[in-house]
Amino acid sequence: MHHRIKSVEPLSGMSLLVEFRAGTVKGCSFVPYLDRWGTLRPLLDPKLFNRVQVSHGGYGVEWNDELDLSCNDLWFDGVEVEEEEQKVVAG
Repeated sequence: MHHRIKSVEPLSGMSLLVEFRAGTVKGCSFVPYLDRWGTLRPLLDPKLFNRVQVSHGGYGVEWNDELDLSCNDLWFDGVEVEEEEQKVVAG
């Protein structure tokens, strides 16, 4: 089962706020991904990291043709964000 993505927002501290189509919102720190997958190290550049967008069909997020991450990785590694926390993050 794919937990498809509706929207993504880059946050400070190398994190993403990901809203899934089913309505769940999760915060995902990117630091563990950088340790696991060296190919993602270019995302240490804040300009590149902030270019994140939902990939076609909501099956992941992407930054360019070479850098992407699947919706399931974000679902299983993310931490659910309650509605009140979302308001604080959105500021």
